[in-house]
Amino acid sequence: MKPVEVLEKYWGYTSFRNMQEEIVDTALSGKDVLAILPTGGGKSVCFQVPALMKPGIALVVTPLIALMKDQVQNLNDRGIKALAVYMGMTKKEIEIALNNAAYGDFKFLYLSPERLSTAMFRSWLGEMQVSYIVVDEAHCISQWGYDFRPDYLKIADIRKICEAPVIALTATATPSVADDIMEKLEFSEKTVLKSGFERPNLSYIVRNREDKLGQTMNICRSVQGTGIIYVRNRKKCEDLARSLKSAGLSVSYYHAGLSHAARTARQEDWKADRIRIMVCTNAFGMGIDKPDVRFVVHYDLPDCPEAYFQEAGRAGRDGKRSYAILLWNGLDMRKLRQIESASFPDLEYIEDIYHKVHVFFGIPYDAGEGRELKFDLPEFCRKFRLNSSSAYNAIKYIERVGHWVFLEDSDIQTRVQVIPSREELYDVEIPDPGMQALLEVLMRTYTGLFSWPVRIDEDFVASLAGIDVPELRRLLYGLSLEHIIKYIPSDHTSVLYLKENRLHPKNVRLSPERLARLKSAWEARVKAMKDYVKEEDTCRSRFLLDYFGQKESGDCGTCDICRRKAADGRLAAETETALRAFIDDKGGVYTLSEINLVFSAPGAGYSHDFLTILRRLIDEGTVPPYRYA
Repeated sequence: MKPVEVLEKYWGYTSFRNMQEEIVDTALSGKDVLAILPTGGGKSVCFQVPALMKPGIALVVTPLIALMKDQVQNLNDRGIKALAVYMGMTKKEIEIALNNAAYGDFKFLYLSPERLSTAMFRSWLGEMQVSYIVVDEAHCISQWGYDFRPDYLKIADIRKICEAPVIALTATATPSVADDIMEKLEFSEKTVLKSGFERPNLSYIVRNREDKLGQTMNICRSVQGTGIIYVRNRKKCEDLARSLKSAGLSVSYYHAGLSHAARTARQEDWKADRIRIMVCTNAFGMGIDKPDVRFVVHYDLPDCPEAYFQEAGRAGRDGKRSYAILLWNGLDMRKLRQIESASFPDLEYIEDIYHKVHVFFGIPYDAGEGRELKFDLPEFCRKFRLNSSSAYNAIKYIERVGHWVFLEDSDIQTRVQVIPSREELYDVEIPDPGMQALLEVLMRTYTGLFSWPVRIDEDFVASLAGIDVPELRRLLYGLSLEHIIKYIPSDHTSVLYLKENRLHPKNVRLSPERLARLKSAWEARVKAMKDYVKEEDTCRSRFLLDYFGQKESGDCGTCDICRRKAADGRLAAETETALRAFIDDKGGVYTLSEINLVFSAPGAGYSHDFLTILRRLIDEGTVPPYRYA
C-alpha cells in the first residue's frame, strides 16, 4: 500500500499537504528526519502514516498529556490501536500498558518524557519491536529552545536500546535550535525538511494602544466570526471575559485553573460555535484544530516570537482572510522587565526553594525518591511568605536541571479498590441498597478492583447505575466509610514527582552556566519581540519568517506596515500629480513659500513628504527649480 492510500484509508484525504509527502517518504527510507511545519500544518500525519506502513510499534514522546490522550482517542476512533503511558497512572496500569505495547498488536505508544528513564519502561523496551522513535514538540530537547525539558535528553539513550529511526517534529525552531535538536537526538545524517511559514491569508497587525479594552471591543465587533483573545494570567482572563460579556458579546474564558469538566465543556461550546470568542491563557489551543478562527488577539505582549507565532497561527487555517492582532503599550515593556527579574532568581534563592519544598512535605535528607505529591503552590508561598512568581520560576528551573517533574493543573481521575477479598465480601454487611447496587456495577465493569486502585469513569458508572454523579460520589464515600473500598476522589491539582532523594545543602546541582545561558537566550527572544512591535518599516510576516531562518520571502501586502506603505505610496503619487499641476499653472515660475502655503495647509490631504517629492522632481528635471523670493 502506498502512503497516499494509507492516508485515504484512515483519514479520507486523497493527497498530502505541502511537505507532508516528502517527510513521509524520508521516514520510510529509514533516515532520521526533523520536520518543521507551522501550527496547523498536519505534523501528526507525518509520523502516523509511515508507522502504519512498517511492522512494530512507534514510540511517540510528547510533553502534553491532554494532547496525548486526545491523539490516542482520535487514532482509536479511526480503528488504529494506540495507547499511552503518562504521569498519574498507577504502577499496575503502566505495566499492563507496556505489556500490551510489547505483545499486543498496537501501532502507537505515547509516552510522557519522564517515563523514558524509568526502570520499568527500560525493561519492557527490549521486548518491543519499535518502528520509529517520534519526538513531538522537538524544540523541548534544545537548551536554546523556549521550552526546554531535561527528560527529552534521555531519548538518545533509547536509541542505543532500539535502533529505530527518529522522526522529530516542531512548529517553532530557529536554525540554531534545529541544529541543536539533531545533535541531541544523535541524527546519523542531518536532514531537515521545512515547510514555508508564509500564511498569505493571515494579516499581522500591531497596535500601540493605551485603551486595550476599547480596542478589543472594536475588534470583536468589526471582525465577524470566531475569535481567540490571549492574556497572560488567569485573573485578567476572567476580568476581560466579564467586561466583554457585559458589552453584549458572546464570550467565555479558559485557563488551567478550571476543572477538567469545565474546560472540556467550554472548549466544545467554542468549537461548536455556541460561544463565539474565547478569552484564555496559553493553556488553550494545544491540539485544537478549528479551521474558521477569524481573529487572534494578543491582549498582552508575549515574551518570545515562538509562542506568538504559534498562537497567532491558530487563525485562518481554512485559508480565508483572518487577523492576528497584537496590542501593546509602555506598561507591557515594563512588565517584561519585571518578568525577567522573577524568571531568573539567583542560585541561592533557587536552592532555598528546593529545600523549602521538601520541608513543606516533611521529607528528610536522603529520602523522597519516587514520591508523587499534590502540590498547592499558593499554600506553599503563604506558608513561607514567598513571592509566587519567583517561587514558581525557581521550581521550574529545578525541574529543568532534572531534580523533579512539576505537572501543573493535572486532572487526577477517580480511583477505587475493593478492600475485602471476593470471599470476604460475601460476609460483609452493606447498609445501603444503593451502595450494594453500585458495588455490583463496579465489579461487573472493571477488572483488577481487588488488586489495585482502578481508575473509573464517573459519568459512565453513574449512567450504568442509573444515578447522577453527585449521588455516585456520595455512595462511594459511604462505601469508603464502611471500609469496603479505598476511594481516591478525582482532583484538579498540580503534581510534583521527585526523581531523586533530597540532597544535602551545597550538593544540589543547579548549573550556574545553564541559568546564565537560559537568561541570555530569554533576553534575545524578548529583544526580538520588542523589535517586532516597534518595527515601522519591515513587513510583519517577513520579520517573523526571518527570525525562523526563512530569509527569502516577499512582503505580505496585508499587514499594518504593508498597508501603511501602500497608502503612503498612493498619497505620494497623488501629491506628485498635484505638485506638477500647481507648477504648470504657475508657468514654471513659483516660490518655496507658495509651495509650503498650499501643500502644508491643514486638511489639504497631501503627503507630509511633499518637499522630498519636489526635490526629486527637480533633480530629475521634471519641473524647474523654485525661487526663494
